Amino acid sequence: MALWIGIHLPLLALETLRPRWSKPCMFAVLEHEQVLAMSASAAAAGVQPGMRRGGVLALAPETLLCEREAAREQGARDDIALTLLQYTPEVAHAEEDSLLLDVSASLSAFGGRLALCRRIRDSVQALGFSLQLSMAPTAQGAWLLARYRRRHRTPPLPRQRRSLGMASMQRRLDALPFVILPAARPYQEWLAGIGCQTLADLRKLPRAGLQRRSDRQLLASLDRAYGMAPEMFDWVRPPQTFSAWLELPDRIEHAEAVLFAARRLLLQMTGWLVAQQLAVSCFRLSLEHERGRQAIAPTPLEISLAEAAWHEEHLLRLLKERLGRLQLAAPVIALRLHATQLAPMLPPTASLFPEPGGTPGAYARLLELLSARLGSENVLQPAAQADYRPEVANAWQAATAQGRRTPQENRRALSPARPFWLLQAPLALAVRHHRPFYSSPLRLLAGPERIECGWWDGVAAVRDYFIAEGEDAACYWIYRQRDGDEIHWFLHGLFA
Repeated sequence: MALWIGIHLPLLALETLRPRWSKPCMFAVLEHEQVLAMSASAAAAGVQPGMRRGGVLALAPETLLCEREAAREQGARDDIALTLLQYTPEVAHAEEDSLLLDVSASLSAFGGRLALCRRIRDSVQALGFSLQLSMAPTAQGAWLLARYRRRHRTPPLPRQRRSLGMASMQRRLDALPFVILPAARPYQEWLAGIGCQTLADLRKLPRAGLQRRSDRQLLASLDRAYGMAPEMFDWVRPPQTFSAWLELPDRIEHAEAVLFAARRLLLQMTGWLVAQQLAVSCFRLSLEHERGRQAIAPTPLEISLAEAAWHEEHLLRLLKERLGRLQLAAPVIALRLHATQLAPMLPPTASLFPEPGGTPGAYARLLELLSARLGSENVLQPAAQADYRPEVANAWQAATAQGRRTPQENRRALSPARPFWLLQAPLALAVRHHRPFYSSPLRLLAGPERIECGWWDGVAAVRDYFIAEGEDAACYWIYRQRDGDEIHWFLHGLFA
């Protein structure tokens, strides 16, 4: 059976200009010089919908008034729709600041109906918007039930599980006032005059007479809501490339505070990546400052990943670490996020007998987190070179560089007869009773491994390497250097 989620954004006009995560203030949005929506603090001061500008300034002069911006509202709806593509590829626009999601094939992937609704609610609220959500077997029915919660309290979402069938949805729709149907509003006075109050009353009217006195849209909308007619949708189509821009409601002077606004852009990119079946390996966040005569160049923040990812939690964690190390040169007034390097989304591989230490993906995320926190120059991994001299062969590179190896691959790349870690410079050893001495006389266990190379670059090495053991059972990697008739012993590495 089909299952739809209807999402209504009752405060879109207000939260487009002042998102939920912005600094609280007394704020109101005007349309045709009348209050359309206001913040909670403005409502507490007495500001009401329909109040004129002069009345608001007389009652609460500290209230900030702004005109409604329909273009920005449309952009906000598109941003929300792009974010929701991570839950289902079938997202459609609806009337009156609403969206519709066909989640029939998404329930098992997200843990069921309630878990999916909870994740959708959290995502929309993280974008900075309030929402009303409902589920129903038809898209029009889900939309009407979500909008009805705007004026009337209905049972919370968990109880709506009993109304997911067609019969229970029809009973809920029957109780709604008929004015909730947009096609019925032009005939509100006439319908109310003949005693019509609910959608059930509207359905009881003779269809032929109702069609003669109204139009076809009224009956068509009613039939679509009750599942008796097919529905048509305006599907959301993601763009081919991702580049999102966000103007901030306030100036931000601390880099850590940018994270709240940047999360909105990351959520949009996550939805876009899932819809395109892609993963991002590098993205750039530009922090824009003053424009005009006092213009300051944007502050770029580029984040490269060792392994392409698309999960919002991991990308947000990396961005948080980078912002924590950033010093702003000027207040931030806008953000721009651009996905610069992409790769195909690869599903995780499952092994019947996984190696200890976690999955390769978990290891990659750990390296990326450490590199973001400490700097890529401070997180290194072995990068073996084709040279017999250990100090040359044991080179290091940034852990996020291309060609990164897992710990298991690093262990296989190293010779079992050589230690993992070498001293920065060989340590000369004393000789007692013809035996090398380091805290105690050393007993040779294995060797020699003879090395005679380096004449081509002027750093010749003539050595015999041994594995030696001390009286405390610790193992050391030492070598005997032949210099004419003289022999010198050096400590070069430690075995764990």
